[in-house]
Amino acid sequence: AYREILYSSLEEYERLARMINDMLYLAQADDGRLRPAAEPVELDEQVHALFDFFDAWAEEQGVTLVQEGQATASGDAAMLRRALSNLLSNAIRHTGQGGQVRVRLFSDAKWAYVRVENPGPILPAAQLERLFDRFYRAEGSRSRATGGSGLGLSICRNIVEAHGGAIEAGHSALGGLSVTVRLPA
Repeated sequence: AYREILYSSLEEYERLARMINDMLYLAQADDGRLRPAAEPVELDEQVHALFDFFDAWAEEQGVTLVQEGQATASGDAAMLRRALSNLLSNAIRHTGQGGQVRVRLFSDAKWAYVRVENPGPILPAAQLERLFDRFYRAEGSRSRATGGSGLGLSICRNIVEAHGGAIEAGHSALGGLSVTVRLPA
């Protein structure tokens, strides 16, 4: 019984430590201390590496990961990887058994784009507008039990905006959520 209590306490400690680190990161962003590098970042390579990282969890959830296209952005690889990691983990977490998370990469002369799509409930426009707010959870199924603290998408927005880009949520061709990131090419 003591071991179970200790493991439960350890899990709660780790969750709180992640939340505190996320809040400190956001405080630095608010203070203007996020200064990304301006190096070429092969976004397709970043996504591929993250697919390798999330593969076992996605398989356990019965979720298929699909990557299409390629794009190169100008930025800080570590920061962009963190933003992409948050987007992918959210998509996997909220995709049901047998669903597919699709990451589409494309670019034009000025911008590199990453679109993460996953099936799920269609969110009303009012909820889509608030997805990037701190501690916001779109619907009742997004709770502490499903993981997360409601800070991941806010961190994504801060990272993308620090790079001079934009992020927006909309409805996916898969019948759920689509998040599109636009970054300087």
